[in-house]
Amino acid sequence: MRCPFCNYYDTKVVDSRPTDEGQAIRRRRECIECSRRFTTYEKTESIPLLIIKKDGNREPYDRNKAIAGILKACEKRPVPLSAIESIVDEIEMDLYNSMDREVTSQHIGEIIMSKLKDLDEVAYVRFASVYRQFKDINTFMEELKKLLEE
Repeated sequence: MRCPFCNYYDTKVVDSRPTDEGQAIRRRRECIECSRRFTTYEKTESIPLLIIKKDGNREPYDRNKAIAGILKACEKRPVPLSAIESIVDEIEMDLYNSMDREVTSQHIGEIIMSKLKDLDEVAYVRFASVYRQFKDINTFMEELKKLLEE
C-alpha cells in the first residue's frame, strides 16, 4: 500500500479490526518512510448480477423484486416469510456460484417455479399463471393436469 502523503511504496499495519458487522476490515497503517499514519478499509468486492429481461434490456438484480413476486403468489397461503427468504437466498447463492454475470429473467422465473412447486402448489400455480402468461382457461388446466400427474 502506497503512502498517500509521500507516495512511498511500503507501509506497515499498526492495527486491524473488523467494522460494518464483519463486512469490512479497518486497518491503521504507518508509512515506513515519513512515519505518518492513515486508515484504509478492506472489503470484498461484489460483482453485480445483471438480469436480461424479455425485451433484451439489462438491469441489476434486485432481491426485493424476487421476494415481491413470491409474496404475491403466496398471498393468503400458509407460507412463512422465512421460507420465502430461504428460497431467495438459495436462488442468489446458485446464481452467484454459477459465475454467470448475466442471467435471463426466464431462468430466474423457472427456478422460482421449481422451488414453489415443492413449497406450496397453489402458490406455484399462481406464480406460473402470471409468469407463463396463461392466455385462457385451457392453458391453465393443462398446467394443473401436469401438476396432478406428478
